[in-house]
Amino acid sequence: QVQLVESGGGLVQSGGSLRLSCAFTGNRFSVYAMAWYRRAPENERELVARINEFGTTNYLDSVEGRFTIARDNTKRTVELQMSGLKPEDTAIYYCNAVRSVSGETYWGQGTQVTVSS
Repeated sequence: QVQLVESGGGLVQSGGSLRLSCAFTGNRFSVYAMAWYRRAPENERELVARINEFGTTNYLDSVEGRFTIARDNTKRTVELQMSGLKPEDTAIYYCNAVRSVSGETYWGQGTQVTVSS
């Protein structure tokens, strides 16, 4: 059974930086595509950044150039480095794991990121 635990959220001023981390518990981390989603109040959940099992990344347009996703297959972690944070980045951020061949999908419990203006 896969479990995902996020950490690193918090309150930061506009223009600041935060690093989110997601710890993966379970087998075969390397075969999962990992992603960060977020949901702001009254908004739908949206994909922020994704890194597949081959290391290919893609980003939400509004975070491109400010956020960086990276995975460490040895430590079984995925991180989201966020810089140049804006108030509109305020949301609960969720870690996601998907095993492409089977469709198995797992979610973390979420971590709050609040950016003050």
